This record gives sequence, C-alpha cells and structure tokens, in this order.
Amino acid sequence: MLNEAVEEFIRLLKQSPRGAVFNPWRDVDLESDIARQAPRIRRRQLQAYLTVRLRTARLAVIGEALGYRGGRFTGIPMTSERILLGRSRSIQVEAKDLLGKVRPRRTSKPQICRDGFSEPTATIVWRSLLELGLSPNKFVLWNAFPWHSFNRDCGMLSNRMPNRHECAAGLPLLKALLDLFPFEQVVALGQVAAAQLEKIDILMGCVRHPASGGAKLFREQIARMVRSRND
Repeated sequence: MLNEAVEEFIRLLKQSPRGAVFNPWRDVDLESDIARQAPRIRRRQLQAYLTVRLRTARLAVIGEALGYRGGRFTGIPMTSERILLGRSRSIQVEAKDLLGKVRPRRTSKPQICRDGFSEPTATIVWRSLLELGLSPNKFVLWNAFPWHSFNRDCGMLSNRMPNRHECAAGLPLLKALLDLFPFEQVVALGQVAAAQLEKIDILMGCVRHPASGGAKLFREQIARMVRSRND
C-alpha cells in the first residue's frame, strides 16, 4: 500500500502548470538532458528516495522551488548531481542511504557540466543535517513549489520565483507529500515556504534560507530546532 501511495504521488507530480515551468518527471529538454529517457530516470530516483524514507523520516525541510542545479536533473529536491553521485567534496552519502537499491544516475549532459551540477543550497542543507547527526533516511527534502520555474529570457538553466498562480498549483502536492510520512517536525526554509505551509494549516518552524548570505543563521536555527526535538 505504501509503495502504491508513492506511485500515485509521482503520477500527481506529472500535472504541472503551463508556462515557464519545467517538469523534470515528465518533460525532456533535448539541449540539456542526456536522452529522452531522462524523465523516467528522475521518476525512478524520486520514487526510490521517497520509498526508502516512508517508515523512518521524522523531519521535513521544505524549500521554495526546485532549482536547476539540484532536483531539476536528479529528480530529488535540494539534492544536486554531485551529492547524488558521491562527487561532492563536503558531503559523502552512501548511494544505498539515498536511493536504496537503485543506482544513482545523472541526467544532465556531461559537456554542460563535467562532474554534474552542484547547488549551494543543497550542499548547505545536506551538510548541516548530517553534521547534526541525522541519518539520511530520517529527513525528507521538498519544495513548496515542486517543479522548476525558469526565466524565459535567461533560458531553462535559470531559476525564478513562482508566481501566485503557480504557487497555488503546488499546494495539493505539498499536502500530499506531507501526508505520506509520519513527520514529527516540519521546517520551512524561508518565508515563501512558510507562507505556503500556513495555507494548508501545517504547524511548522521557519529558518532563514541559506542563500544570499543566510548560511550562518540557517545553520544556527536548524541546529536549535533539531536539538530541541531530540531533547
């Protein structure tokens, strides 16, 4: 039943808003994706990521929107290709702890980024949680807007803030994700994510987003929240 719930959730993810929005679990970008099967790879990786955590995750960290350097190519929010493939200098996570028995794969073309993309926010969040002693299967990373909103003028390898209509479209997916897990604590990464969680009546804590000079405060705040939960 639990596996079926994850499969149904991923089916829901395929329905994304129109416009300057890329759906990594459905869409193919022939300029950047390695092949037409890239969405299938990303779906498989997301399914494995969620399934491994179904009975164990107690903490949800909710960001703003999927970034092109992170989940856009891995299929896993706030998780870059370098983290996924074990190529990050500061984060070492066993493949089995990320995806269970599924072999991690990149979906960006090597000629675009030889070692795979690295995302600063993903690196900071993963490193902070691991340094606090959390096992990878104890937390789930997600975004209030689960798809990749890009800037048409800058191309698909860009990020932009989702508009009000797009944010509204993401709310049912946010609720569905939270309903999958026995979370004891939900943490919003920034005010945008906090506002979305409030709209679906989720009680949560809010920490500073690590971007734009907020890394130090984020680390301090997330440490206090995690430690208070464990006390």
